[in-house]
Amino acid sequence: MPVIAIVNRKGGSGKSTLAAHIAAWCARQGNAVMLGDVDRQQSSRTWLRRRDPALPAIAPWALDQKNTLRVPTGITHVVLDTPGGLHGFELARVVMFADAILMPVCHSVFDRESAAACHAELMALPRVASGRCRLATVGMRIDGRTHAAETLRQWSEGLKLPFLGALRETQMYVRCLERGLTIFDLSPSQAATDLAQWQPLIEWMTPLLNPVQAANDPTPTTRAVTPPTRLGSSRPESLMPAQESLIHGGRLSAYAATTRPASVPVQPLHKPSLPRAVNPGEVTQIPQFLKRGA
Repeated sequence: MPVIAIVNRKGGSGKSTLAAHIAAWCARQGNAVMLGDVDRQQSSRTWLRRRDPALPAIAPWALDQKNTLRVPTGITHVVLDTPGGLHGFELARVVMFADAILMPVCHSVFDRESAAACHAELMALPRVASGRCRLATVGMRIDGRTHAAETLRQWSEGLKLPFLGALRETQMYVRCLERGLTIFDLSPSQAATDLAQWQPLIEWMTPLLNPVQAANDPTPTTRAVTPPTRLGSSRPESLMPAQESLIHGGRLSAYAATTRPASVPVQPLHKPSLPRAVNPGEVTQIPQFLKRGA
């Protein structure tokens, strides 16, 4: 199950816009895609409620009778919209499940410094450092009349970080999102300029989202019946194992726990504590993000 996470510590960097468009593009390729919103503001989930059911379907988290958030049955691709300020244990857990991380960056010294700090932390994680989780940047809300795109490109290349191009500042994105649309839902003549800017991103994402299947690989149906054992892999079997609250009122599923053979004893895990809220009674953005349970 290919997973792309949209990550940037700085709020207002365009994470939800990028995540919604990637999910819509995946859906238009015929994939069963889920847009997982783990941002406290729930921007992506709000956008999904505006989306016309006649358009290619994008699934949100599924909610069961136990008020548990789950990846819906049949999903083949996942796009994660993450909150601002993501770091430490929460960031490491996202990397454990992601095949790729896209970092949207706006044109300002504050945005670049914040993104550089996030990049440094990501590069300290084995999956990113080894290339198992790919990382790239995208310029967001770029004024085409300026040299902002070239400045971002030079900054990104200075970090040895792939720069996939810049998406322009235009009301086209604003109007589309307000109607539950993306530029991929418009006619090519309406969004020709913006679709051209998306082409480098699509070329970068395509091999990640549609990996070549070897002749001796099991079919997707076989995988669903008999999950393969990953020997020596640091990546968990399920996208979301047992969770505490990820967003207000919800927890993610314990799929990994339900698939554990009865003969294997459950080993207690050391669960690092997360920062408390600054103000009394305030809920942290992700109280127990991707915290593995029994």
